[in-house]
Amino acid sequence: LDMLDEAAASGDVAAWAEKKLRSGERLIGFGHRVFRLGDPRAALLHEALDKLGDSLGPGAGRLAFAGEVERAVGAAFARLKPGRPPLNPNVEINAALLLDAVGFPRDAFMPVFAVARAAGWVAHAMEQQKGGRLVRPSSAYIGPVPPNAPADWRGSAQSNDQR
Repeated sequence: LDMLDEAAASGDVAAWAEKKLRSGERLIGFGHRVFRLGDPRAALLHEALDKLGDSLGPGAGRLAFAGEVERAVGAAFARLKPGRPPLNPNVEINAALLLDAVGFPRDAFMPVFAVARAAGWVAHAMEQQKGGRLVRPSSAYIGPVPPNAPADWRGSAQSNDQR
């Protein structure tokens, strides 16, 4: 919500969004490493906010403003990064709006997010303990071999060059 406050204080949401994107600053609540075309969790929370509608009282204005910020960020991103997938809202912005709407103070947001993720963290820890090693996403470097790469790395990287 601090980001929304900053956008509001700027007086020009479109200029604020463009300045943020040009500077390379991360826009909290936008984009996701996995959900490149949109975060389905954000969509569900947005539906919940829409259902609350007028019952949000003063929060309804914040929700409307968040929509304005979303449109400004989307338009600026499309203009500055043509051909790239859109920069969509992620779960963070809608979760913050929902927590705010139901009366949580801002300093409680992070603990609530942590509690929501705790089951997943415990499941990962149990999986890692059972397997005896850390669970990491698998990946392979397929780029050119850097000239300063160690000899043992060069052998495996060279095979990647042949892919």
